[in-house]
Amino acid sequence: MNIVELIIDEKDEHSGIDAVSVVHSPAIEENFVALNKHEIQLKEVDTEKRLLMGAALIPNKQIYRHNGKDEYYIFFSEKTVRQASELFLMRSNQNNATYEHKDKLKGMSVVESWIIEDKEQDKSKKYGFDLPVGTWMISMKVNNDEVWNDVKEGKVKGFSIEGYFADKYEMKIEQQQKDEIINKLKELLKWKSKLQLVSLGKHERKDLNSTQKVQS
Repeated sequence: MNIVELIIDEKDEHSGIDAVSVVHSPAIEENFVALNKHEIQLKEVDTEKRLLMGAALIPNKQIYRHNGKDEYYIFFSEKTVRQASELFLMRSNQNNATYEHKDKLKGMSVVESWIIEDKEQDKSKKYGFDLPVGTWMISMKVNNDEVWNDVKEGKVKGFSIEGYFADKYEMKIEQQQKDEIINKLKELLKWKSKLQLVSLGKHERKDLNSTQKVQS
């Protein structure tokens, strides 16, 4: 079965992550933890945090996919995971959320985003996660009552990202094809230059011959 690395196409402004979806069965197979009943005091009023914490992307983790008859695995490198996390915030997509990649949700915001750089010292360890260095973690604020009820009932169990990525292999092939075309054009230009020089040389010889004849 093919294993495909997905990357961000820097030439495509749409490439990257558009939204985070709360799902029943996350593709990366990592559940989030619901930080509720952790009471905080705000103007002497106790309230629930209503936070969901979990992994948005795990580097080098193979994720099964099928498209009709084709079956394959995809994965993201550490570099791509970091790049995706940065672009997600730079493009102000933190309020974009969906339910099972279908229905757009209101009242959902990513309020924390970080990359695990030390497995033992990272905040995620405190909440029971055991994830590799380079994992993109997020915390999402849930001000949507329906979603929060589904969280409490155990219906939704993780995050799943939405976005556009390029196939590194296809990008490589495409670049190779472009390079081949460029090289062929360069060769044609070289041959054209050589032909021009040969043609010019012939004209020069003719001029010399005619000149010599006149002198004789």
